[in-house]
Amino acid sequence: MLVTFFAAPAKADNPLVQHVYTADPAPLVHNGRVYMYTGRDEDGSTYFTMNEWRVFSSADMVNWTDHGVPMNLGTFSWADANAWAGHVIERNGQFYWYVPVRQRSNGQMVIGVGVSSSPTGPFRDALGRPLLGNAEIDPHAFIDDNGQAYLYWGNPNLWYVRLNADMISYSGGLTQIPLTTAGFGTRTGNSSRPTLYEEGPWVYKRNGVYYNVFAAECCSEFIGYSTAPGPTGPWTYRGTVMPRQGSSFTNHPGVIDFAGNSYFFYHNGALPGGGGYTRSVAVERFSYNADGSIPQMNMTTAGPPQVGTLNPYVTQEAETIDWANGIETEASSEGGMNVGFIENGDWIRVKGVAFGTGASSFTARVASGTSGGNIELRLDSATGPLVGTCAVTGTGGWQNWTNTTCNVSGATGTRDLYLRFTGGSGYLLNINNWRFATGATSGNLVTNGNMESGTTGWTVFGSGTLSSNTSVVRSGSRSLLHTGRTGSWNGPSQDMTSKLTSGRTYTTTLWVRSESGTPSVRPTLALTANGTTNYVQLTPAATANANGWTQLTGTATVSWSGTLSNARLYVETASGTDSFYLDDVSFQ
Repeated sequence: MLVTFFAAPAKADNPLVQHVYTADPAPLVHNGRVYMYTGRDEDGSTYFTMNEWRVFSSADMVNWTDHGVPMNLGTFSWADANAWAGHVIERNGQFYWYVPVRQRSNGQMVIGVGVSSSPTGPFRDALGRPLLGNAEIDPHAFIDDNGQAYLYWGNPNLWYVRLNADMISYSGGLTQIPLTTAGFGTRTGNSSRPTLYEEGPWVYKRNGVYYNVFAAECCSEFIGYSTAPGPTGPWTYRGTVMPRQGSSFTNHPGVIDFAGNSYFFYHNGALPGGGGYTRSVAVERFSYNADGSIPQMNMTTAGPPQVGTLNPYVTQEAETIDWANGIETEASSEGGMNVGFIENGDWIRVKGVAFGTGASSFTARVASGTSGGNIELRLDSATGPLVGTCAVTGTGGWQNWTNTTCNVSGATGTRDLYLRFTGGSGYLLNINNWRFATGATSGNLVTNGNMESGTTGWTVFGSGTLSSNTSVVRSGSRSLLHTGRTGSWNGPSQDMTSKLTSGRTYTTTLWVRSESGTPSVRPTLALTANGTTNYVQLTPAATANANGWTQLTGTATVSWSGTLSNARLYVETASGTDSFYLDDVSFQ
């Protein structure tokens, strides 16, 4: 069972993750996001007991999404312990994760490499054996401007090899970098280690200068750095980046540029139960001095300011968190992760949520193996203004997912959002994702037009089966799939009888995609007044295909004489009975 962590002050963002202990950060910028690869300290550890690696990502440096465990000791059949500090680098669309592990056959620390086509994994063993090994640790990869890649590592020494273009082999031998006092500073009182270099090299290039940021002089460690005119030296010691601080006797650096700013990642022992073997990753924003030197930084609880805001009107993973109290995460049956093990009073904070002119409703993907509970939507604090409450009932299992929707009032501007969970004793519910709807869509006469509430509001016109689909979607997390049609006029439909005004012009927009085949699809409105049924085609027909979504849009004037007894909007095909998907339907 994971530890239950403390509530943060309103402005605290460090440490970045509160529901597991994390250590040895390795940040990577890719496609507008920062991916943070970490080790994971086991709860209550009294040594570096580490069995897996974790990955988190963020687009704004404060709200971090938990992507779970993409690699662990089991990835390497030849390793048996010590999933310690690694580093990830991307090349040619592949992500390479270099990690030190203990080799089962001889008990020696060696370096393995995992590979994946996705930054969030899963990663597989690229070689089926160690890449290299000399009983030293902390690998870091770097690709120079000319395409030459290097792998650095070492404690107590500092080494490098020249990696080949495949990133899983190398040319030449293991080369030791001379640890001189001019290059890495002077340590006193330890004749066997005359320099400050300890471990954890982080090498990068900026404005033609090569930087090597490293953990210095255990114990406790501080962070120092050196610079050089080339990737292998000669190095010149430049000073302290972060002094000895915090309750962890180790530290581990990571440096990136993102969204026009520079960031320094490190770890400390700041969470309850934290210390040298139960660490937590944190980050600070910094600016280089005019001469290119790195300023000295202190550990803070505030962390960096948010980059931009978070959009609540697209589906957000529940495990996208700025700060949390009491919750845990786990693998979801719908893919990715979900927040679970939620008890009364637990909460999640999401920072800088841009509600704009106002949200009108909130939908969450939830499950409960008990009788459920409530999701309170609060602003600014866990006891702040209540803008909505969604009830969650039992679903018959912790991975039996359904949607719950509730009205929202008072959520405007840019605010911190708190999802506060209330209910009885024991575990209440799991939550997979959530999304707000804006009042701007209130003119849509279609119920659940974005399909995020499953089949709610929709019925079958004619025959077949209508189901909520999560694998083929145009936006959000769900679409509708109509299968088993026996006539071309069979399709998803909604009752519009009480929603129409005679003589008014309506605009219809929808997206379709075939499961197979290329049917011609069209939306139709069937109007029955005084015993007579007339049919209005709402948009021009369009051909659907299985390779992508097709948009249909158009306007039509709807009128009738006498008393309207039935009006039904449905989506049909010109001929045939092909199954098709439907998403994002608007009729207004």
